[in-house]
Amino acid sequence: MTGLIEGIEKFDSPGRGRGLRVTRPFKVGELLFSSPAYSYVLSFKEKGSYCDFCFNRKEGLARCGKCKKGFYCNAKCQKGDWSMHMLECSAMNAFGENWCPSETTRLVARILAKKQKMVKERCVSEKMLLIEELQSHLEDEDNEKRERTEADIAGLHRFYPKHLEVPDHKDLLTLFSQVACNGFTMEDDELSHIGTAVYPDVALINHSCLPTVIVTYNGTSAEVRAVQDMKPGDEVLISYIDLLYPTDDRNNRLRECYYFTCDCLECKTKSKDKAKLKVCKQRDPIEPHVVNNMIRYARNTVREFRAFKHVKNILKC
Repeated sequence: MTGLIEGIEKFDSPGRGRGLRVTRPFKVGELLFSSPAYSYVLSFKEKGSYCDFCFNRKEGLARCGKCKKGFYCNAKCQKGDWSMHMLECSAMNAFGENWCPSETTRLVARILAKKQKMVKERCVSEKMLLIEELQSHLEDEDNEKRERTEADIAGLHRFYPKHLEVPDHKDLLTLFSQVACNGFTMEDDELSHIGTAVYPDVALINHSCLPTVIVTYNGTSAEVRAVQDMKPGDEVLISYIDLLYPTDDRNNRLRECYYFTCDCLECKTKSKDKAKLKVCKQRDPIEPHVVNNMIRYARNTVREFRAFKHVKNILKC
């Protein structure tokens, strides 16, 4: 059953294809919807700092007794993650330091395992869109990207032969392309990369350099919140890229990664390009105390944002 996100509907966005729009007003900071990940993976460099299952950050995480490379808050988290961790546990033991699949390969392996487990059931992250319906740009990939994908597929066959039913090569190419175009980089409160995930419903949101929403993460769930007041009929739009850079740089990145050019008002007018070019041309090294202040500001801003949404939730009760 589709169309089950209250206040949101799927529609054909002119010039953009499928998209989402609101059916009721939303205020700045208000939650449009929250979506659990269809599948996710913790970055290997963060193992030991975050729970592999719930992405809670804490000291003294318990290790997997077999591989010593899975870390959990408690037995409940370890049990909850076993169906995914079992894909890697024995392989990490067998390969030792030679165990080196890419993060994309690890995520694809988990997606395949989830699809085998779900069979034909629709999961809670697919209210609007099934995982199979994610956009692929396989035909648009250049030789360099295709070579990287082939290397990832080779890694899948090498490191995950035991517990996976691996589809044929063509289907694997399509799935890797879907993940490349629709995967989300998960970030912590300090905006550092901690993992990668796929959220089919969130992937329906189109890009604009003048976004109406922002995606933040609560554990392994994605939360979509308004950054502008929205009225019924307004499209839900996020930025796929860093908005710090001027128009030409942004569109080069969009064409390289997502195979389209943005035609939003900011891209048409280039009104902020001069200011952004000044920032990009700064060549002097940034002093450590400036970096620390920036990190502190970002952390405080995120905390204030979350405190604001908490107050709003209390007021609704």
